[in-house]
Order: sequence, then C-alpha cells, then structure tokens
Amino acid sequence: MTSLAARLLAALPQTQCTRCGYPDCAAYAMAVACGEAAINQCPPGGAEGVAKLAAITGQPVVALNPANGPQAPRSMMFIDEDWCIGCTLCIKACPVDAIIGSNKLMHTVLEAHCTGCALCLPVCPVDCILVENASGNATGWAAWSQDAAEQARDSYAFHSYRVKRDEGENDNRPEEKAQMKLADLEHQSQHTDPVVLDKKRAVIEAALARARAKREAIAANSG
Repeated sequence: MTSLAARLLAALPQTQCTRCGYPDCAAYAMAVACGEAAINQCPPGGAEGVAKLAAITGQPVVALNPANGPQAPRSMMFIDEDWCIGCTLCIKACPVDAIIGSNKLMHTVLEAHCTGCALCLPVCPVDCILVENASGNATGWAAWSQDAAEQARDSYAFHSYRVKRDEGENDNRPEEKAQMKLADLEHQSQHTDPVVLDKKRAVIEAALARARAKREAIAANSG
C-alpha cells in the first residue's frame, strides 16, 4: 500500500460495509490513491469524511455521491432469538467478527463491535436480523469515533487473516504461513490473561442478556 493510500485508509471509518463499491476500506483507499475512485463514495464517513479525504488528496470538497447511499445514523444489528435457526451465515458475513454463536444454536450481536455494515442482512435465510438506530440524529463521523474505527480496523485485519488461514491459503508459502501462525499465537496469548478473558466473557454475557431482554420485551408487547 502506498503512503497516500495508507493515509486515506486511516481517515476512513473502517465499517467495511462495501457501500463505496469496493470489497473493503483498504481497497477503496487504494482506488482513491490511484485516481480510480472519487473521494465521495463513503456514506458512513459522510460529509466530514469527504472533507478528510479532500484534505489528504488536495481535491475540492464535493457532496456525497447518492449512488453509494445516504449519510444516515449509525445502525446496530439485533438478532431475534425466536427466529434464529443457527445457520451461521451471518457469522461468516460479518467482517469484524461481531456476531457469536454456534451451528444450530442462537446467535447474538456484540454491540460494542458491530459497525452497522448490514452485510449480515442479505444472507439471513429467515430474516431474523433487525436494524436499530444506534446514534439518534447523529450521522457520519458524528455517529462514530476514531477509537471505534481503529478497533474495527484491527478486528477486520484479524478476521481477514483468519479467513485466509481457514481456507488453507498460503500452504505453499512456508515463510508467510509461519508468520500467520505466529500472529495466531500472539492473538491467542492476548486472550489467555485471566483479566482479558473475564472482560471478554462479561461482554458476551452482557450481549446475551440484552438480547434476551429485548426478546422478552417484544413478547410482552405483543401479548
């Protein structure tokens, strides 16, 4: 990745939503750096995001391209347990590993990690994923934060590495395979500390509790 592309990537919200027309934020940043894409194709970044890219590239600020979608409040996905069949398709579609669950068991969304990309919606065969407004009237970068973007970027990086590892890529490239194994071990070591594990367990348990509470509230209202 060129220096310009790296700077552009750092200015993107890292939702990995593909609304820009590219498979991920890195691909869009590279396309902008190469002059193959305009600076106004990222709805999650909104008008402020366009201004950031304009400042980096030296291009004039333009309006967000409506063809890529509107600037809107940040979304949060919610899985209805009563309808979830545990197919795991949403887990595979999530670019930041924000959905947890097992085959034929209920899934739930880790709200602290969900970027609102909505890539899980079209793959759900029973339409059990609901969309909620997570930022009120705030849109674009006002509905997001640099810390959240950096967390999403790290999550996506590890998700991408894990997918490649699981697909058996790089089997004929020992050096890269060794590097991936080292990265895997380092990632695992980060989660062997009791404090880290307890924190992760608390996040998951809280997410499950919220999901059950929402299910009970829906049942109570419908009754």
